[in-house]
Amino acid sequence: MFSKTVVRSTRSIRPGFQTRTLFLRGSRSVSTLPENRHIYVHKHPIDPKSSLLSLLPTEPPNQKLALGACTALPPTPQNFTPNSSFLPVLSSVYAKHATSDPAVQSQASVFGSPGGFNLSHPSDGTGAATHQGGAGGAGHGGWIHVSDSRNPPDYGRIAWPEDIIGSVEVDGDGRFTDGTGRWQDSGTYRIITREGILGLSDFMMGKLKEKLRQLSTDS
Repeated sequence: MFSKTVVRSTRSIRPGFQTRTLFLRGSRSVSTLPENRHIYVHKHPIDPKSSLLSLLPTEPPNQKLALGACTALPPTPQNFTPNSSFLPVLSSVYAKHATSDPAVQSQASVFGSPGGFNLSHPSDGTGAATHQGGAGGAGHGGWIHVSDSRNPPDYGRIAWPEDIIGSVEVDGDGRFTDGTGRWQDSGTYRIITREGILGLSDFMMGKLKEKLRQLSTDS
């Protein structure tokens, strides 16, 4: 899907995370990251030198439902090890709820507007605008990339592959194909980059937490 994406605008790459004093939110035994209030920092139940990052405050933490572990705070791409079980859960939530996200719905309506411009056509297998990009599809239909909000692309541009969670398909009228959008994972998304960690819309974050709580109860 991403083999023929348009050339992105040149943007400076921010330097890696700088070492700084970390002040965790809250006075409870479980605090949250200052850069992402949704993420709880737990003591790792097995490795005392690591912290377990989770969207659930439950103690003891469920390792299978955590984002991953880090050997230092703040978490960086260098000290963070992702939980291989987390992304499939994230994907399942997006496959079910992405088309109900107001941000994605808004982009779908713009994509179907005649005044927009088409970045890709569904027949060529390439990607279209991210929902942050705001590009229309000139009434031709195509793919909308649903991306992490930590590093929004310039207007009409494609987000970096590491920020693209997946894509939904819309027709020329801006309606989701088959009513579902035919969600497709990007296969390139990373939970954490130098720009931040897991920046989801409020709607999708709520749905993800709901799913994790359900899985925690069932386990």
